[in-house]
Amino acid sequence: MRTHYCTHIDETNIKETISVAGWVNSRRDHGGIIFIDLRDKSGILQLVADPKDSQEALSIAETIRDEFVLIVSGTIRARGEGLENPNLKTGKIELVIKELIIENKSKAMPFDINDDKVNDEIRLKNRFLELRSSKSYDIFKLRSKASMQVRNTLDELGFLDVETPILTKSTPEGARDYLVPSRVHGGEFYALPQSPQLFKQLLMVSGFDKYFQIAKCFRDEDLRADRQPEFTQIDVEMSFCNQEDVIEVAQKVIYDVFTKCGKDIPKTFNRMTYNDALETYGTDKPDMRFDMPLIDVIDIFANSTNEIFAQIAKDKKNNRIKALRCPNGDKIFSKRQMKGFEEYVRKFGAKGLGYFQYKEDGLKGPLTKFFSQADLEEIIATTKLEIGDVVFFGAGDKKTVWDYMGRFRLYLASLIDGMIDPDAYKFLWVVDFPMFEIIDGKVKALHHPFTMPKSLDNLEDLEAIESIAYDIVLNGTELGGGSIRIHKEEIQAKVFDIMGISKQEANEKFGFLLEALKYGAPSHGGFALGLDRMIMLLAKTDSIRDVIAFPKTQKAQCLLTKAPSPVDELQLKELSLRLRQQV
Repeated sequence: MRTHYCTHIDETNIKETISVAGWVNSRRDHGGIIFIDLRDKSGILQLVADPKDSQEALSIAETIRDEFVLIVSGTIRARGEGLENPNLKTGKIELVIKELIIENKSKAMPFDINDDKVNDEIRLKNRFLELRSSKSYDIFKLRSKASMQVRNTLDELGFLDVETPILTKSTPEGARDYLVPSRVHGGEFYALPQSPQLFKQLLMVSGFDKYFQIAKCFRDEDLRADRQPEFTQIDVEMSFCNQEDVIEVAQKVIYDVFTKCGKDIPKTFNRMTYNDALETYGTDKPDMRFDMPLIDVIDIFANSTNEIFAQIAKDKKNNRIKALRCPNGDKIFSKRQMKGFEEYVRKFGAKGLGYFQYKEDGLKGPLTKFFSQADLEEIIATTKLEIGDVVFFGAGDKKTVWDYMGRFRLYLASLIDGMIDPDAYKFLWVVDFPMFEIIDGKVKALHHPFTMPKSLDNLEDLEAIESIAYDIVLNGTELGGGSIRIHKEEIQAKVFDIMGISKQEANEKFGFLLEALKYGAPSHGGFALGLDRMIMLLAKTDSIRDVIAFPKTQKAQCLLTKAPSPVDELQLKELSLRLRQQV
């Protein structure tokens, strides 16, 4: 039926008789001669229906409309002089139709598949049509290439591809689980895995030594541009290793994937501690494509005659006063804009936002009256201001200041032309994460409770205890991360005790893992990389939904299949379930 794909033809095929198949991208009637642009996965080829060659083909071509499916045979010829199309790979040739078959007709399209401005509801309801676009095909071709390279690299490194269960036990430590009721065991539930974490640790206890999986994971959490309820991660675990061994493997995988996909990146990536990332960029996933660091000025502000600043500066352990220098900001932003920035940071908990403009005759702004000339000069020196710059200040408790000043840094950079290089790929390892965080008085594991702490000798300041954990960040997006795991039963028990998890609760949730650790568990560690996020960044698209074939909406709905949807009473009865009347 088909001898060639549309763009697998060039001038060397002139005078050959070939067959192609695909969809009508467009049709043009030039008064007795009809031109058809035929599209398949490879691209577009122009067809010509001329009565001199086939009156029957012309008659059929007159009935053709966009997106009809055609099978066409004919002869390749060069286009006439001046009629070439430099925008097409096949722009110097065309196929003269001898036989034309309408394999299938199409309804009128609900939208133009090449229109990026179609609203999400129409696009996702007709996702199978949107996927016909060359943009979509290129994304999934890229995704396939990346996935194959992951498998090839890890296979070469001696890793074994092992599938772990999709129906498993609920262990609600992070996001909410998706629950699946059991028909056989009425009133009991499976959970869809948030990650293969526990099973891959069990595989290390089993002596598999090196495991990997391109795994489906599920989390019932609020969605955003880089999240979906079901997602895919590159999951890796290895035995008898340390942090350096794991990072080396992760860098090798990332380097091979990006270079296979035509991107030039370094073989090793820079590192930064978790604490330095927060102090310098206000986030544990800093975008390193531009500089603009947060600068500590709390000691200078301690001398201020402003009572609010002076009071904040007294508690250097829990509070921060951070400066953010905006190069040439006085020439880029108006006073009105700079005052408007205060409304932006207030959305993230800021009480206000101060600023100075550095002009020829010194610092200007409403805050200057609270500082001596010596302190103003120290601000200039500490923040390395140049004439024309603006410096912004955030003050308050450290976590709030880190958060809103980190967000403000990104916001400012997005407003300045040329500040962020859209073609750059800046990787960063963030290391030395805290083992614990305290939320509403409750101790939780920052990563997960199976992460190896560096030491549990000093329990007076739990948030100061570091773990052997690491995240990989790309252009301000967390690409993945991992840790060395706890492989000793007594350490795991102590971590649970610190988190307030009783022996009974630990056995109910993780008993199978705790039991396995009693049988000669090796030291082990690993990482997981978000495949969807990786492809999103490789394809330079703004939403993770663009790189998932059939994604969900922000309300976790599939508009194409109309899932989730009601089920009949018989199905519920078989599962020992009854729906409560919605209020």
